[in-house]
This record gives sequence, C-alpha cells and structure tokens, in this order.
Amino acid sequence: MAKVADTGIRYGGSNKKEVNVRKVVVTEFVSLDGVVEDPSWTFQFAGEEQENFKFDELSAADALLLGRVTYEGFAAAWPDMVEQYEGPRRADLGEYADMMNGYPKYVVSTTLQEPLEWNNSTLIRGNVAEEVSRLKQEPGKDILVFGSGELVDTLMEHNLIDEYRLMVFPVVLGSGKRLFRDGVDTKVLRLIDTKAFGSGVVVLTYQAAGKEAEG
Repeated sequence: MAKVADTGIRYGGSNKKEVNVRKVVVTEFVSLDGVVEDPSWTFQFAGEEQENFKFDELSAADALLLGRVTYEGFAAAWPDMVEQYEGPRRADLGEYADMMNGYPKYVVSTTLQEPLEWNNSTLIRGNVAEEVSRLKQEPGKDILVFGSGELVDTLMEHNLIDEYRLMVFPVVLGSGKRLFRDGVDTKVLRLIDTKAFGSGVVVLTYQAAGKEAEG
C-alpha cells in the first residue's frame, strides 16, 4: 500500500477537521533572582542529567526561533563546537550540534541582513506575530526559543507561547537582565511538570492558561 504523507490534519468521529498546531516552547536558563543574561554562571552546575534533558528537548523540536543577540552568539559557537571540544561525551555533543546546525533557524531582527551566515537561517523582519502564527500552522514538531528575552516578551504579548521551560539554577546573581521585563501584562500560567537534578537545578514547565483546551 502506498504511504500517504502526514499533513498534520486529523478527523474526529464527527468528521470535523482538526489541525495539529505546532508548539512554541520557550526554554531558559534562569537564576533564583530571575536573571537570564550571559548564562556563563550555569557552567558550574553542568551534569549528565541536564545534558540529557536538553538533548531530549531539542530532539522533540525541528526548528529554532531566535532573537538577534542569541542568534549571533549561537552562529559564532555552534558550527565549530565539536571541533573545539575535547571533553567527555563528545559523540553526544556531536549529535546535538548536528541538530542545532541542521534545523531551520528563524531569526527576528530589524538590523541583520540576508543572507545570514549560519546554515538554514531565515530572517523575519515583518510582522513577528503573523510570521510565527504561520510557522505554527506548518507541519512539524516543536519550535524552540532559546534566550531571546525581547522576542519572548513579544511572543507573550501576542499569546503565541505554548510552554515555558525554566531551568532554575541555585544561584543569586544580584544584577542582570531579567526574563520578564517590567510592565508586562499579568499572565497566569499552569505548572505541568517539574524535574529536579542532583546539581540542585530544577526545571519548571508551565503552560499558558487556556492552551490545554487548544491541545
């Protein structure tokens, strides 16, 4: 029997057509006082549990959505990451790097110019809400947002974030850019999962209120 391509469309018992919308998942490294800037302070807590979680998270996705600053940092690091790494679990890092480098990257910026240097990167310069809504309707797996604080604020404003995965580190930094800027509208979230690692790091996964009805 010939295989039929998966269109992402399902039909319920009433023949009502249902479209499986992709999830936009914001995943962040956060200090106890809410800082997300320059997460070099996370390195002291690195461990296999954390690495496995991030590997599984990336495997469940097939696209990245990034702001300019995060994109530029990733574009400078990931293409040569494996060649420059001499530590343990190098093969696992290679698999992770292959996904990071191979996945489509959608970059929100008003200052960058195409063509973008990192493989498979596309610039979003128009209406961000419209473009992300369009991406969510396309067939595929999760769309991951790493870092990208200003972009997260914009997506949250337009109710385009389906999950927030906050990897909270047991450290107080005292200063630095916070995840949510002052003045954002009140947003009620629902805790759907927690994970605790031996390093003291805790992953809190939240869903935007009302998203469960859509899923």
